[in-house]
Amino acid sequence: MDVVSGCQAFVSVSEHGGFTQAAAAVNLPQSVVSRRVAALERHLGEALFERTSRRVALTRFGSDLLPSARRLVRLADDLRHDAERARRRPFRLAVPGTCGTAALARLEAGARPEEVYLDLVTGGPEERAEMARSLAVRAALVAVPPDQGIWAVPLGLAGTGEPEGPVIHLESLRPGRSQAGERARVVRVQPEDDVPHVRDRLTRLRDAVGLRPAQVAVAPTLTTAVAEVLGSSDLLLCSPAQAIELGLAWRPVGEIRLARGYDVAAMAQADRERVHTRLEPLVAQCLGAQR
Repeated sequence: MDVVSGCQAFVSVSEHGGFTQAAAAVNLPQSVVSRRVAALERHLGEALFERTSRRVALTRFGSDLLPSARRLVRLADDLRHDAERARRRPFRLAVPGTCGTAALARLEAGARPEEVYLDLVTGGPEERAEMARSLAVRAALVAVPPDQGIWAVPLGLAGTGEPEGPVIHLESLRPGRSQAGERARVVRVQPEDDVPHVRDRLTRLRDAVGLRPAQVAVAPTLTTAVAEVLGSSDLLLCSPAQAIELGLAWRPVGEIRLARGYDVAAMAQADRERVHTRLEPLVAQCLGAQR
């Protein structure tokens, strides 16, 4: 039987002097309160109340057990309070610095109905992985090859000018003989994409189509990369969502398909599952991932 519910009904009847008054106080039907007290009496093996048509009084047995019942009810209330406080404890999650303020706010707000109260920390790929290893966060969205992760974010090239075609071929950036004295256009790679499964593939393509080594350059920060693009004809390697946020025109790379991949790293499996199962669509939206 549910001893806690039985004790709650027992204490309420003793404090209010009757079943009708106790039921009104706890907003339950009188029949429910009566059944719970009767079940507790059967469980304990003796009557708790003397019942007459005019009054309800504690038996000697009931008087002896009332202090213990009150302690149990208080402990149950404390347990519920502590459980609610534990559910509301901030869940520290490391996320990419490429996520914009609005996207992060939607993630945090959307997690609350799932009873996950996020404390979001941004950082680069290596920094997020180290946060998870050192327990600086409960979980981190870490960079992995897109075919090995939970989320995949398409990457392409974006610039200030509207591209002529549906894709941008990297070979179109190769300087011609007539452009010998002109500055070559550069693909700016932000720190989030300075990972082998993105950087190395792009570098191999650069060499294959005959670009100069300096035409694919990793910027120290996203801000620096965007500033270079805004002040020139250079292109930013980024996701479609980032391009929209930055006001740039985006197209996929013509020769290869590039993507960021993300998985969840956490020391506790329960923390990993919480992000993966309860927040998966919200994280996908935040990252700009394909579903």
